[in-house]
Amino acid sequence: MDVGLVYDPAYLRHGAGWHVECPERLTETLAVLEEKGIWKKIEAIKPRAATAAEVALVHSSAYIERVEAFCRAGGGHLDPDTFANAASYEVALLAVGGALTAVEAVMAGEVHRAFALVRPPGHHALPDRAMGFCLFNNVAVAARYAAQKYGLGRILIVDWDYHHGNGTEAVFYEDPGVLYFSVHSATGYPGTGWAERVGEGAGAGFNINVPLPNVTGDVDMRYVFEQILLPVAAVYRPELVLVSAGQDGYRGDPIAGMNLTPDGYREMAVLVRWVADEYAAGRLVGVLEGGYDLRGLGECVAAVLTAWLEGAAATVVQAREKVPVARVHPQIAAAVAAVKEVHRPFWSVLQT
Repeated sequence: MDVGLVYDPAYLRHGAGWHVECPERLTETLAVLEEKGIWKKIEAIKPRAATAAEVALVHSSAYIERVEAFCRAGGGHLDPDTFANAASYEVALLAVGGALTAVEAVMAGEVHRAFALVRPPGHHALPDRAMGFCLFNNVAVAARYAAQKYGLGRILIVDWDYHHGNGTEAVFYEDPGVLYFSVHSATGYPGTGWAERVGEGAGAGFNINVPLPNVTGDVDMRYVFEQILLPVAAVYRPELVLVSAGQDGYRGDPIAGMNLTPDGYREMAVLVRWVADEYAAGRLVGVLEGGYDLRGLGECVAAVLTAWLEGAAATVVQAREKVPVARVHPQIAAAVAAVKEVHRPFWSVLQT
């Protein structure tokens, strides 16, 4: 099959009954996929657990040991937002392993594209600190793993979660082997992700933050991708595309929410698939991050998978469509212009 879905019921063991990052996020998503007939069109892939050594590609050994000991002692709050229970260390290893399994399946050609329906999420996790519901940084470990195991020198991470992935940014801030592209709320947690944060040293220009107002809708987000991501990707020519797929920009999300609908996520999924097809031999992996409206999350994940199941010719046609600037909210057009101004010294393709 063209698309794989990585999932294990063990992901439901993490968390607390009162927390918004709850097991029902996955069970409701699976119910939507079943209801829409998507489940029977995709390849079910069972994840393996990551080893501590694999997690240590990003996280310090001392931090990994601290999380393990904390969970074995029964868990509790790692920070005011981030809860772990007695099972969370093992589940977090399986979440990282789910991202690695998806990469392995895509690199082996078992599927062209894969989506890892995992929890806990990861993009806020720093090398030595849990943050924002995240224990280990699933996507960051997957990128480092792919670079080392498969010798990849250009990996693109697209982070469309409502919240800025400060952990992922920190890991790759000086690394030109990973181009990190993040669209996120300018005002949301964790208060990072400014356009001026472009990377340092050899990584200068390879960290592209696009902070956006919460009025951002489907057309606006497509415009951002067309104006910044697509031209930069054409120059960078990634060998693998990873997506930190947080659906909390959905307009009904209870703790976040822009003005995005499932169709907006489908459009973003079309464009990242086109980038992967055009430059990365189709190799595309999505990893679940946020999304807290249970039905909305399921609808948005279904929209992403629908885009990834479509024929290649349909993807090309959809990717070549252009949004007229007259349809774009003025605040979003201004945000795009500001990001282009910051990154023109690194990407001449953004001159126009």
